Amino acid sequence: MTRIIPALSDIAPQYDALFVDLWGCLHNGVTAYPEAVAAMESYRAGGGKVILVTNSPKPRAGVAEQLVEFGIPESAYDAIASSGDSARAAMFRGYVGEKVYFMGEWERDAGFFEPMEIIEEPLEIRRVPLAEAEGIVCCGPFDPQADPDVNRPDFLYAKQKGLKLLCANPDIVVDRGEVREWCAGALARLYTEMGGESLYFGKPHPPIYDLAKRRLAALDAKITPGRILAIGDGIHTDIQGAQGEDIDSLFITGGLAARETKTTDAPDPDALAGYLREAMVTPTYAMGQLR
Repeated sequence: MTRIIPALSDIAPQYDALFVDLWGCLHNGVTAYPEAVAAMESYRAGGGKVILVTNSPKPRAGVAEQLVEFGIPESAYDAIASSGDSARAAMFRGYVGEKVYFMGEWERDAGFFEPMEIIEEPLEIRRVPLAEAEGIVCCGPFDPQADPDVNRPDFLYAKQKGLKLLCANPDIVVDRGEVREWCAGALARLYTEMGGESLYFGKPHPPIYDLAKRRLAALDAKITPGRILAIGDGIHTDIQGAQGEDIDSLFITGGLAARETKTTDAPDPDALAGYLREAMVTPTYAMGQLR
């Protein structure tokens, strides 16, 4: 049964490291949540390690730059593991071919195509029109407000050609301030429903957790999975992913599921129980906002 807690400090001594989601937990896509930042700084001051585990399609350097813009200081975390880095590694290893059709906002996502020194003999990736492509790299929709169905004609053509779609961000939606936007995961889900093949590397899939564990090990932190707590507001990404890795989890109900869980300062216990039953996922703990 999920235990509702008022603050991270109530359970912090049980864990040596945190795998923390960003959007909906530390920021809202526009600005940082001060109480959440303070909680991370306090946890680190007590000796704990904080790995930011995000489904952002950006490389970790791009994520770090964005955190500065949102007002999240380096004192709030130790390292970053992004879906973008996991997916980029697969792209440069040739998972979707050399000639790729790119979906996303180029000004925002250009960093996805920057070289990765850790890949031996990386493929030389070229962006081409869909008619010339060997695969699709999807960092997000061209228009995050548009219904994913607008991509059906292109996806039908791509499926008929047998193209694989590399999804750089498995999230379906995010809330940027008060505005809900579609993410790459919504497009990948549609492509799969249409019979195409989508490849995932972010939460809840294993590659990003492998990356997070490598980032943790690089800190000379010898920590067992039983001493790691995953924190996030995505029940089918953050929490389901942690459950698959046999890692304890803290569900932040005031993010994507705020309405369904009737969260004000804390979730309504009955609404939360109903939401979790329907999701068929059981987090270890829950709280309204990370603090």
